[in-house]
Amino acid sequence: MPKWTLSDEDLEVAVALSADGEPTLEVRRGGRVVVRPSRLGLRAAHEDLSTGLAFDGLSSRQVTETYDTVTGKRREHRYTAREWTLSFTKGAHRLDLEVRIGGHGVAYRYVVPWTGPVTVIDEISEYVVPGEARAVLLPYENGRCDYEEIHRHGQVADAEPILYGYPSLFQIGETWLFVTESNLDSGYAGTRLRFDGHAFRLDLPDPYVTAASPLVTPWRTMIIGELDTIVASDLVTSLAAPSAVADTSWIRPGAAAWSWWSDGPSTRDLEAQKRWVDFAAEHGWPYVLADAGWNKEWMPELIAYAAARNVGVWLWSHWQHVDTELEHREKLALWKEWGAVGVKIDFTESDGQDRMRWFDSILAATARLKLMVVFHGGTIPRGTERTWPQFMTAEAVKGAEWIKPKPGKLPLYPPAHYLSLAFTRNVQGPMDFTPCTFTAVRTISAGFELALSVIFESGVQHFADSIESYRARPEALRLLSGVPTAWDDTRLLSGDPADHILLARRSGDEWYVGAGVSGEARTLTVPLDFLDAGEWAAEIYRDAPDDGILAETATVSAGGKLDLAVSPNGGFTLHLRRQTS
Repeated sequence: MPKWTLSDEDLEVAVALSADGEPTLEVRRGGRVVVRPSRLGLRAAHEDLSTGLAFDGLSSRQVTETYDTVTGKRREHRYTAREWTLSFTKGAHRLDLEVRIGGHGVAYRYVVPWTGPVTVIDEISEYVVPGEARAVLLPYENGRCDYEEIHRHGQVADAEPILYGYPSLFQIGETWLFVTESNLDSGYAGTRLRFDGHAFRLDLPDPYVTAASPLVTPWRTMIIGELDTIVASDLVTSLAAPSAVADTSWIRPGAAAWSWWSDGPSTRDLEAQKRWVDFAAEHGWPYVLADAGWNKEWMPELIAYAAARNVGVWLWSHWQHVDTELEHREKLALWKEWGAVGVKIDFTESDGQDRMRWFDSILAATARLKLMVVFHGGTIPRGTERTWPQFMTAEAVKGAEWIKPKPGKLPLYPPAHYLSLAFTRNVQGPMDFTPCTFTAVRTISAGFELALSVIFESGVQHFADSIESYRARPEALRLLSGVPTAWDDTRLLSGDPADHILLARRSGDEWYVGAGVSGEARTLTVPLDFLDAGEWAAEIYRDAPDDGILAETATVSAGGKLDLAVSPNGGFTLHLRRQTS
């Protein structure tokens, strides 16, 4: 059986071709199997390119890229990888398999040349993960393109035979495996994973997808390593297409006040929106979001009122209200003329190829008009923030919207839900969870809730609790008045998707650490070896009695450590600044 071994550092990929011409791929780390031999290939309308293949050649090249993003866990990126192209033929037809190893991961994709448009009716790609592996999986509701579920923790062998949404996280011994896809556009559809009791196989949302020749699939992406490698990875953006926007000076990450969550009717009230503008201006938040219900009769007045206070206004829209070129010209252009800075577009609700065409269209239109954009009620980003830097964030998460306070409503989220997201969905890309809603129906402490402002990354971080709630916690408001929403570095200090997290992020010369635990009270030790030499002033925000926040200060030294007691399901936040004489 022909076999090709591709390797870089501690990762090794073995591509094999069976006697029947069926290709498979195996992945090892440090000699240990992470992904067992898994089928490759696809079935096109013009030929079945998953069997009967013959090897036709191998080439390789080095990939080295540096690029910047406006948002994310870091803004300066360097990606180096080795890429191999294995060519296979079946009669007059060809399938190229491109494999990359680098950036602490493995990725592959297919290229299918033909004489006309290529129609894919099935993709055979799969991941065979050892049954004893630990799994953190997101059940996926096919009819709703639903990433708004709670992760399930268990072993692969015990997983239900259902659809799971990206990303999926596995632990095989000491190695963690993060499975997803990158660089999706209108040339394909967003896939999911269907578990059949043996393998996690790619599942297309459409009966078929069609693209011009040569068809190029998204990258089937695996981040592999220790858990800190997973959390810090930027492989999803590194595999995405380069930026389509040359001038990004008009794109500014930042916090936004959002009144809908705490007071739904306020979106229809000009004076109420002005109060939120005033509150945002008072606390240094550069934006407000006017959600569903805003009125075109008074919106220009609100935008002018906000601009006078250095606050930009985002406008909500249903995706079907901006789904044609005419609506782009008549609505998006008009909103830009009013002075809106961005649009939140809701209910996109599909992973299908037709919706991907819409995404390409709306992203091109907002870039042309210099409008930032947020997507809700739909799919995950797949490196979008690199290709379209005006894309700030997406929902695709069971966030605070589901735990608005209602009489008699029971808590919905186990504390591990917040931890799971930090190791899965937010690794994938920016996530609009809308944290720091202290009046939510929640199981975590106020200190853990406040720490989500650091633990969760989103180019626009919507703070959605009421003005009164924030003013009742002045210590929390002090932190939220300055916490960044885009970062220069991200490091996992310690953690586990079901137990706890200690996450450090840097913005300029300042560091923030967010911490949270699931379960019993304990002491967390913060290692300070990520700090530059010298002494640092630490502001500590931790749990206080009666669901409050206590703010303290301390002086710490680089290379030292800080032991902090944490309440049950509690957390804390550190803000670290270098001491000056």
